Amino acid sequence: MASVLLSSVSFQGAAEGRCPPGQYPVGGQGVGGCAPIGGGTGGSSDAVPTGRWHKTWGAVAFSKSGDAGAVVGKMSKDEAVAGAIEKCAQWGATDCKAGLTFKNQCAAVIQADKSLGTKLNTGATKEIALQRATESCKKAGSSSCTQVYADCSMPAFEKF
Repeated sequence: MASVLLSSVSFQGAAEGRCPPGQYPVGGQGVGGCAPIGGGTGGSSDAVPTGRWHKTWGAVAFSKSGDAGAVVGKMSKDEAVAGAIEKCAQWGATDCKAGLTFKNQCAAVIQADKSLGTKLNTGATKEIALQRATESCKKAGSSSCTQVYADCSMPAFEKF
């Protein structure tokens, strides 16, 4: 019995020989590395979250009369649509409808020539969204493409 105990102790000591204290060797066939020994003695596995990320929504609403409204940073798509319609209606329009919704990104609105309407697009940044909407405006054949709106609705961090 004592020889079995000694052999297991010496095996553990030999196995950790090439790794720093608190780690054991991993890998095989010529590829080796070290991994932390478990047991709650530190490391990233013990990290406790200090908050959480929330996806946020934005929306742009338009009316046939030309009124518009936009919001960002809303917690749901429905909340964003309602907010954009409310902002559009504050100018007196009664027929406001959401023309664009977006989540965790930026949006841009470009006004093309009157007969070609409004061009909308999204992107990771305002610049990308504006570039995409402007390209859409130019591809439609518009001689003038005017920036009307650009903003972002990015994830929000809630601390615990």
